[in-house]
Amino acid sequence: MSKKFLPIMLALTVASFFVAFQTNGKQSGGGDNPKSKNEKILRNIGLLLEQGHYSPKTINDAFSKEVLNRFEKELDEDKTIFLQSDIDSFKVYETRIDDEIHGTASLESFYHIADAYTRRLNQASEFYTPLLAKPFDFSKDEKIQLDSDKMQYPATDADRKEAWRKRLKYLVLTRYADALDDREKNKGKKDFVFKADSTLERESRDQVRKQIGRFFTTLKTHNTSDELFSTFVNSITSEMDPHTDYFPPVDARSFNESISGSFFGIGAQLKEDDSKIKIASLVTGGPAWKGGELQVNDEILKIAEGKGEPVDVSGYAVSDAVKLIRGAQKGTEVRLTVRKVDGTIKVISLLRDQIKLDDTFAKSAIINGEHKVGYIYLPEFYVDFERPNGARCSQDVAKEIEKLKAENVEGIIMDLRGNGGGSLPEVVKMVGLFIPDGPVCQVKSRDEKPYPYKDLDKSVLYNGPLMVMVDENSASASEIFAAAIQDYKRGIIIGSSSTYGKGTVQRNIPLNPESEGGMFSSTEKEEDLGTVKLTLQKFYRISGGATQLKGVTPDIVIPDRFEYLKSREKDNPSALSWDGIEKADYTPWTSNYSYDAVVKAANGQISSSNSLNQFKQDIQWLNTENDKEYSLNLAQFKDETKKVKDVYKQLDSLSKPAKDLDVKNIVADTTNFSADKEKSEKNKQFLTRIKGDMYIDESVKVIDNMIAQSNLAATKVEQQ
Repeated sequence: MSKKFLPIMLALTVASFFVAFQTNGKQSGGGDNPKSKNEKILRNIGLLLEQGHYSPKTINDAFSKEVLNRFEKELDEDKTIFLQSDIDSFKVYETRIDDEIHGTASLESFYHIADAYTRRLNQASEFYTPLLAKPFDFSKDEKIQLDSDKMQYPATDADRKEAWRKRLKYLVLTRYADALDDREKNKGKKDFVFKADSTLERESRDQVRKQIGRFFTTLKTHNTSDELFSTFVNSITSEMDPHTDYFPPVDARSFNESISGSFFGIGAQLKEDDSKIKIASLVTGGPAWKGGELQVNDEILKIAEGKGEPVDVSGYAVSDAVKLIRGAQKGTEVRLTVRKVDGTIKVISLLRDQIKLDDTFAKSAIINGEHKVGYIYLPEFYVDFERPNGARCSQDVAKEIEKLKAENVEGIIMDLRGNGGGSLPEVVKMVGLFIPDGPVCQVKSRDEKPYPYKDLDKSVLYNGPLMVMVDENSASASEIFAAAIQDYKRGIIIGSSSTYGKGTVQRNIPLNPESEGGMFSSTEKEEDLGTVKLTLQKFYRISGGATQLKGVTPDIVIPDRFEYLKSREKDNPSALSWDGIEKADYTPWTSNYSYDAVVKAANGQISSSNSLNQFKQDIQWLNTENDKEYSLNLAQFKDETKKVKDVYKQLDSLSKPAKDLDVKNIVADTTNFSADKEKSEKNKQFLTRIKGDMYIDESVKVIDNMIAQSNLAATKVEQQ
């Protein structure tokens, strides 16, 4: 942490104490009063943002207006809850929210908007049942707009009800059209039961009724006052930049669990089944599996923390139920009230234990073909800060490399597609597995000179041909890794037109440091106000340019089916800008193959590929189809849907290699899978995914060229 930020932490402590003292002096109940607590959170966040953020925006009237717009959109993105009159009434807060953040005005905006939202949500939830009670007429020539940016808030209740009518009609139409297609495909088959059009239409309405009923129940259950306030606060933090977030205490714990790759729980995966929360599977060796009382398809009715009052989870989202089951400490009790498959009700007591998220850990395989190639998949740069012996991705990847070297692979493909990042120190160590000592990236704090993050280990674990796979969802630490490998010319990067473009560093900072024994701590336990994941730094490539906004452009670009969704950093209006600094002092890697020749050959092959060019055309066509109104006329809808389905079918075909890749497990791993049925099934899915992946197939073709050139160079050296 920057030394210049330490006074800010002290200032936060002082401000926290002052706000707590001020509110305690003015209101009975002090910290127990929700409004007092929310004002304290708001003011502490304002202080953090203005004094600690890497590039803070001025919290003024203009900022206030943007926060209001963002909060309205977060609550009602589809514009089916609020009326225009509500939006108009909120305008009084356009220039007030900044004053509420600074503490010069009492907090009113949130309560007014949240109350209006809750009231309008309850009203909207009354529409769907009568609207779905009668058949829809799909012969009418009607259209629906689903792009909220092109929609207006309804002016009256009648307009809002009409908007819901069209939305429900569209949902029923999609199911009804599919039911008609299924009837056509299956007629004549043994045991086929023919259903009339009217029956299929009614069943489609029944399905939508259940879906929307579940939607409203979950929305009402989830959107408590605390959850709505979290949304309000995140509208403020996200206006500063997309990666500064506020986490209430339970969400902060969930974030830390995602980074560490483990958590304390009972080892049961949940699912939603017909609006009920049920057990989907049990983790072998976990508390639920060992206990033997909890079974797959048991329905969870209530969840209690130890001897505490059970929480009825009817209508809960699975994610909210999971938060109740997981805990912060090993050995703590959770009691589940479940309805068994036979209908009996039972209370099951379990003690939490550490559960490892194996799906987030590095795994590898061997691809046999022209050459023997090692493949490593890393879904995120994980590290367990809380446990010294916890999982660390750099150590796990090193182990996978050692196993691949023992199998005599001639090249390695590192797959970072979809890897959203994680620990910066871990990525530095991981780059160090492939290069001698040297800088990996440069980091700049607010008002300070940039400094390099260096690999200090002179040894190189693997020095053979290397490829790195990325896509538009490879972000943050993934981009640091890809950029360093590219700048050193240590390997070749392949993927979509660019990576995500997140070039900022965040740190979790508690909003009430006094509760952790700070300057103003007391013997009375303070209520946890939550945590802010604050953008404190920006990182740069060793070549000088930021990965922020622009991301990393691969050496070899392959068309990607999600290319045109506009979901990268550059598509977010609040994203920080791109800039550059001086390059670091580093020495590029010397390969025994021609880097430029391999890249040129691969790009030439891709540009001349008929299948990849068709793939690109199909993606562009689908992008234009997504930007239009949809017909509610059955005949026209079926015609439009058929065209889209045909293109998707063609894309699926083009996404597969001409023939499946020959993929095998590393011999050292086979014993792990044979003893565990669940792991064995996941392993089969892992291998199947690799076999039919066009992008991996293209990567193998490129690394085959790298290996061939390396082998030729080695042969020439031996002959000299």
